[in-house]
Amino acid sequence: MLKDSNIMAVLPAKDINRAKEFYRDKLGIEPSESMEEGSLMYSCGQGTRFLVYQTDNAGSAKNTQMGWETDNLEGEMEELRGRGVVFEDYDFPGLKTENGIATADWGKAAWFLDSEGNIINIAQRG
Repeated sequence: MLKDSNIMAVLPAKDINRAKEFYRDKLGIEPSESMEEGSLMYSCGQGTRFLVYQTDNAGSAKNTQMGWETDNLEGEMEELRGRGVVFEDYDFPGLKTENGIATADWGKAAWFLDSEGNIINIAQRG
């Protein structure tokens, strides 16, 4: 049942208008619909979606909350940096980035924070 259903990420935002500006200006994504006051739905590739909703709980998670897969991580990072996105650097056991990129057997990945403190990931397999 669920394995055949579409899935969508849900992200919190303390300020829904600030989040809308971030996703538009920094990531180049416009909301596809407004679900109700204080929430925005975004559509991405292959029917994937994510919802951003207003709540005071935003920015409290210390883990990756959403990610995109790409075929060109460095190209995506260059474009996003040009729009003002700042990539995180990590040096934890099992996770070390160089110039914002972590490399593993399965591929490579990078992380940034959105305007609400949510940790977002971009990954390239292979």
